Amino acid sequence: MSAGSAVDTGSAAKRPKDRKARIALAAAELFCERGYHRVGIDDIAAVVGISGPAIYNHFPNKYAMLRHTTLALSDAVMAATELPTGIEEPYERLDALLTELARLGVQRRRVGGLYQWEGRYLEAEDKARLRSDSRTVVERLADPLTMLRPEVEPAQARLLARAVLSLVGSLSTHRAAIAPARGQELLRAGGWRLLRAEPAPATTPAQQPAPTPDAGLRPRRETIMAEAVRLFHLHGYHAVTMDDIAAASGTRASSLYRHFAGKGELLAAVYYRAADRVAATTAEALAAASSPADALSRLVDSYAGMVFGQSDLVAVYHAENTNLPEADRHELRRAQRAHVEEWVRVLGLERPELSSGDCRILAHGALNLIADLARAVRYDNRAGADRMIASLALDLLTAPS
Repeated sequence: MSAGSAVDTGSAAKRPKDRKARIALAAAELFCERGYHRVGIDDIAAVVGISGPAIYNHFPNKYAMLRHTTLALSDAVMAATELPTGIEEPYERLDALLTELARLGVQRRRVGGLYQWEGRYLEAEDKARLRSDSRTVVERLADPLTMLRPEVEPAQARLLARAVLSLVGSLSTHRAAIAPARGQELLRAGGWRLLRAEPAPATTPAQQPAPTPDAGLRPRRETIMAEAVRLFHLHGYHAVTMDDIAAASGTRASSLYRHFAGKGELLAAVYYRAADRVAATTAEALAAASSPADALSRLVDSYAGMVFGQSDLVAVYHAENTNLPEADRHELRRAQRAHVEEWVRVLGLERPELSSGDCRILAHGALNLIADLARAVRYDNRAGADRMIASLALDLLTAPS
């Protein structure tokens, strides 16, 4: 294979003109499937069908591929929401935006995780670019919404806009089968349900998380796990060492290994703890329900309450699954699927006109919306934030289109 590019050598037969795009797509899909740190240059090359060194004709290193693919996805979202100036009427503008976002959500499903999780590995300047783009997209939805619904305050309009983006991005969080046309239809209709929603008033008392026990009063294993969750959330799993966890938990490094054989086992223990809490809150919600509608409302409320009460744990639960040991990853995915299927079952009872596939897409959308928006508002000290988000998730599941 020639060392130069196809453009330089004119050897299009040897090096396709779209090779850089193919490399970027393979990298993006692998980063989302396995996690950025678990993907090597040779892994990407194998998917494309070239040698590892050949990649360096297009990208100087793996980080350059992460940057290129993540910013390209952001550019695609920006392009999808930059509508022609001729569409000025607020309803038409919002409908066009939802149509384009739904199309993009389905089209880029396999790489959407870059925007949600893998982008955290970008350097500061690139993260700032992503945040700026995200604010722009939110405003492009919020501005026509406040024109269409003048009673909605700007902060609420931005919350509704973020809810729409969370719904669109939810397809990237699971592998449930859906025909592309139907997926776009569900995302667009769900987006309208969210934009028409009435968020719970900010004066609603927020559900307060249980007080965190003083570290000195916790059993040592619990202290280690709590500090690991905090550090994994702040810095990411790969940036945290066992020595870091030992120091944060006031434990000698040698003593740490009496509780956990390694960092992977510790991460798995965190996941099993989160899965147990999800299962317990789900069972409690269903046991107290008097009807499918009541069960669905209780499921949404209990999950929102858990997300706000254990926000770091839930964030790690959603972000770090690619770093679990393989056996634990498969076991925990079964637990995650079982949780989703409870939502699917209850939603199907409440809305029998929906297929199980439609219910599954909407359930994933509601779950992602709760977890995603909790990260966006939890530092605002906004009273009733959990109730506002639970209300939006319930509207997504049950409000008429």
